[in-house]
Amino acid sequence: MQRFVRWTAAVAAAVLLAGCSGGSSGGGGDDKAKGTSTGPSASAASTGASALPASLTSQKLDWGRCRATRGSAAPSSDWQCATMRAPLDWSKPDGSTIGIALIREKADGSPGKRIGSLLFNFGGPGGSGISTMPSYAAIVPQLRERYDLVSWDPRGVGASEGVRCRSDKDIQTAESIDVTPDTPAEEKAYFADATSFGKGCERAAGSLMAHVSTTDTARDMDLMRQVLGDKQMHYFGISYGTELGGVYAHLFPKNVGRLILDAVVDPSADAVGHAENQARGFQRALNDYLKSTGQDPEQGSQKIVDLLKRIDAKPLPASSGRKLTQTLALTGIVLPLYSRTSWPTLTSALDSAEHGDGSELLALADDYNERDASGHYATTTHSQRVISCLDDKQRPTPEQTKKLLPTFEKISPVFGDFLGWDTAGWCHDWPVAGEYDTPEVSAPGAAPILLVGNTGDPATPYEGARKMADELGKGVGVELTWKGEGHGAYGNGSDCVDSTVDAYLLKGTVPKDGKVCSS
Repeated sequence: MQRFVRWTAAVAAAVLLAGCSGGSSGGGGDDKAKGTSTGPSASAASTGASALPASLTSQKLDWGRCRATRGSAAPSSDWQCATMRAPLDWSKPDGSTIGIALIREKADGSPGKRIGSLLFNFGGPGGSGISTMPSYAAIVPQLRERYDLVSWDPRGVGASEGVRCRSDKDIQTAESIDVTPDTPAEEKAYFADATSFGKGCERAAGSLMAHVSTTDTARDMDLMRQVLGDKQMHYFGISYGTELGGVYAHLFPKNVGRLILDAVVDPSADAVGHAENQARGFQRALNDYLKSTGQDPEQGSQKIVDLLKRIDAKPLPASSGRKLTQTLALTGIVLPLYSRTSWPTLTSALDSAEHGDGSELLALADDYNERDASGHYATTTHSQRVISCLDDKQRPTPEQTKKLLPTFEKISPVFGDFLGWDTAGWCHDWPVAGEYDTPEVSAPGAAPILLVGNTGDPATPYEGARKMADELGKGVGVELTWKGEGHGAYGNGSDCVDSTVDAYLLKGTVPKDGKVCSS
């Protein structure tokens, strides 16, 4: 089972997989008792910086050389890594701590022009900032002149107590599970696999499993701000990172500096609403792709549906000796929709599949699932599931999901069935309860926050930017629209978007709410 990961695929493809040395190592103590999150209760919600012990707020980071990790060289010596200590349980700030891995490149402009630190979250949830930041920095050299570029692995991710819920062998075995079950036997296997995955996460994460929510990470961010020596939070959130940024603004409105939220998640949508949004967004992107190749979207979609049905009945052979299943084929179709530059790749892969060769779609699925040539899988989706299932309170039953399927299939003939079943399977029989139906992002009194929406965004549909602006509150959310394609707008080919964002971050210039960039 594979939910569509909500982070920038173009960035993910450039990941360097760099780790870090320096600072203390992570570790949440010896307590492995399993817990259930109480959610953002009144007492937890009021746990701010003033309640933290000086041992945390005054800690000095031991910045050192970043080390290489599996399959990748370390980033250049310009990058430094360290580990920050944060409370395991934010309602008990004097209790056990965990390690949060950070990476930074210091501003290279004159000291008098430095604004402060600019924190980046690239989405997911589950995306590694340690791995991604060095690659993404090449896109933003102008920002490096005035900011220290900083990112981190959120709790439960990568070098920050990262969670691995099952082995490589078990992951590959699970790829044969039909995630759009057609028979009682397939349905039973689907939900049994979901239960197995949750139990694996519980064994791996222990007590951490109840403390990796978006709210927890937002609190980590404010501690990070203090430890880095910044009076205000300057932040660039992409995809899921926009939800994280909104939650931060709600918790700490007076600490908001310059916040950019690009590829904005709809904060008013619950778990089912998010799945419907993604079905709508990916079908919209697929329609745009089909139009670009001269095909009628309805006929082109039906052709893909027919192909997927044939693969479901008989998986296609691939040059590697593996088989392309329906689930892997769908995953392979999703990846190129994240960026218009990848559309020709999708054309070639679909053509090969129509001729009986699943190799190209399988390769795309492997890229999306972060499987390397040796058969090793990264753990982004493990962390994503642990975090999102702690966030999401809504847990549709199989019976409720079956009633939703016609709506999903109407929204998207290609992706609807998968995303409909996903609403029940993703957090099925999960060991901890979810915190909320929808995140709270209202931020009265915060400085203006710039929201960038892309009309062709497949993973976080354009409508989310307006919803986020409305929920942040009047005078806080400022919407910028780009009439483009792909997941995210900044650095995606629009001089108008890039110059507007740069002016906001570098000069504090807030554009008029509703500004539109058509190129």
